[in-house]
Amino acid sequence: MILPRAAKAPHEFALDDGTRRRSWAELDDRVRRIAHWLRDDLDLAPASHVAVLMGNRVEAVEVVIGAFAAGLWITPVNRHLRPEEIAHVLADSGARVVIADAEHAGAARAAGATQVVVAGDELERELAAASDAPLDPAGPAGGTMMYTGGTSGKPKGVRRARPATLGAAIEAQRRAGAMIGLDGSGPHLVTGPLYHAAPLLFAIYDMLNGAPMIVMPRWDESHALRLLREREVHHTHLVPTMFVRLLRLPDAERAAFRAPSLHLVLHGAAPIAPVVKQRMIDWWGPVLVEYWGGTESGVVTLVDSQEWLAHPGTVGRVLPHWEAFAVGDDGRRLPPGETGALYTRHRDVPEPFVYHRDAEKTARAYLEPGVLTLGDVGWVDADGFVYLCDRASNMIISGGVNIYPAEIEQVLAEHPAVADVGVFGIPDDEWGETVKAAVQLAPGCAATPALEAEILAFCRAQLAGYKVPRSIDFERELPRHPTGKLLVRQLRDRYWSGRARRI
Repeated sequence: MILPRAAKAPHEFALDDGTRRRSWAELDDRVRRIAHWLRDDLDLAPASHVAVLMGNRVEAVEVVIGAFAAGLWITPVNRHLRPEEIAHVLADSGARVVIADAEHAGAARAAGATQVVVAGDELERELAAASDAPLDPAGPAGGTMMYTGGTSGKPKGVRRARPATLGAAIEAQRRAGAMIGLDGSGPHLVTGPLYHAAPLLFAIYDMLNGAPMIVMPRWDESHALRLLREREVHHTHLVPTMFVRLLRLPDAERAAFRAPSLHLVLHGAAPIAPVVKQRMIDWWGPVLVEYWGGTESGVVTLVDSQEWLAHPGTVGRVLPHWEAFAVGDDGRRLPPGETGALYTRHRDVPEPFVYHRDAEKTARAYLEPGVLTLGDVGWVDADGFVYLCDRASNMIISGGVNIYPAEIEQVLAEHPAVADVGVFGIPDDEWGETVKAAVQLAPGCAATPALEAEILAFCRAQLAGYKVPRSIDFERELPRHPTGKLLVRQLRDRYWSGRARRI
């Protein structure tokens, strides 16, 4: 049985999006019917591809688990992509069918989907006619093929290595969840988009271990606090942008918040300013657990609140089946404390992932068999704690000197007038690039030359002179992906447009 909780507590709630609710027995039945519908009624062979394009609702979770149980590759499509990007994902993945909600069905058809089934009456008719027979654990395992990199260039599909059988794959996902604290002990709140690997897979790992799942249709900080408290949530996943917005709530609302059942808040996906993390720990207690990893690798490192307070800025130490190290420009491993391109090696799997239909890109991601890079720059200290400087692709080269925006962003984020910040390089005829900051001001602050001078002076007191931004653009709101990642290309392009070079 995929969902063992269905046998132990069939009538307890398993999945709830605020509009639709499933018991464990209902969810188990629907997963079996979806698997048989896809495999038997639609005649999809093992390792075929299907896609889901919809908002955060129960059917998205059901389809992902059902496709996985059918031995298929399932691709949750980012509903915020441009039409041409959706068309690329569907064509590149080779998805034979797209399950969409009514809001996004038109986009799926416009993108060239060969078959679109709409959640609601149409999907329910298909499932009512499908078999509810038990699924064979010895059958082939499916997997999620997530697309990543859509903020720069065409999105690319990531296929992780997977066990051969459904039973082995379920057990592997349960172990992966337990290793990072997702032990199924209580409700799991999904706060982010289900098309993103972290919110989706963490929640499914927890569910496979017995945790009911509560899905927020969209992020709202006050609603999140209410759900954490009223639904006695045990586990959730947040991104730094959500922390910032929570911390902006009125003092009285924050002071009134109590959630004694909450004991694990995973966070990652984007850098976090130390001052923001410290404030969250002061408020919620030592429940924050930071991870480092990626769509390609899954979780590589972990650090709990106590370890982070003892080693500020670290993203933790590697999980038992990984190792991490920095590599210099010559491709050799660097000693502890020296900065370079960060690589990780899986101790058991020689090729943890491949990029779909792109052997050349896959080869570039590996230094040697099993040794891959996620594109980050940083170092590993003598005690094995990993620290990140930045993404290699974000690096600014000014006068031949490498400058990492994340360091500057963390300093700027500590200024009380700064609500959000992004740092990037802009063209300069003498230096090649110079440092530019884009700042979203805190409520009640006005963009004035005096404030700009104050913020820059604040930076000069804490940074080397060459790292201090030359100027600041005050923005009404910074462009961010729903996962929290800054869409730096949208800020950079206004300065690099029309130039032959981009760095």
